Amino acid sequence: MGEDEELVPVGSDADIVRARQKGRELATRLGFSSTDVVLITTAISELARNIVLYATRGEISVSPAKDHNPEGIVVVARDAGPGIDDVERAMRDGFSTSGNLGLGLPGVRRLMDEVEIDSRPGEGTTVTAKKWKR
Repeated sequence: MGEDEELVPVGSDADIVRARQKGRELATRLGFSSTDVVLITTAISELARNIVLYATRGEISVSPAKDHNPEGIVVVARDAGPGIDDVERAMRDGFSTSGNLGLGLPGVRRLMDEVEIDSRPGEGTTVTAKKWKR
């Protein structure tokens, strides 16, 4: 874990709020615009909510993007839940296995500049989302 990395265990709604708060603090400290801070915290909220909904427990880490120009923030959501059977389908607008109308993974992709998903059915999912300072 890097010196500026914040790691938040996620298993409840209170943890979602805590993860958002850590992301907001770091994005603000890194000098993101207030608009980008809102986008980043919304993405964190969606990723953390997915952990609670689908995997029960996991973690969110937020850290500065090291050695990158422009500067940025890296958000990683990790869980050991059921995994995603069809990542491509899960990234389509309107797809939901929970029946909710959250932004989900397609929303995270729109909010952030880069999104990478590593998911193995039965083993869990890791979503890495990055936002670059403009």
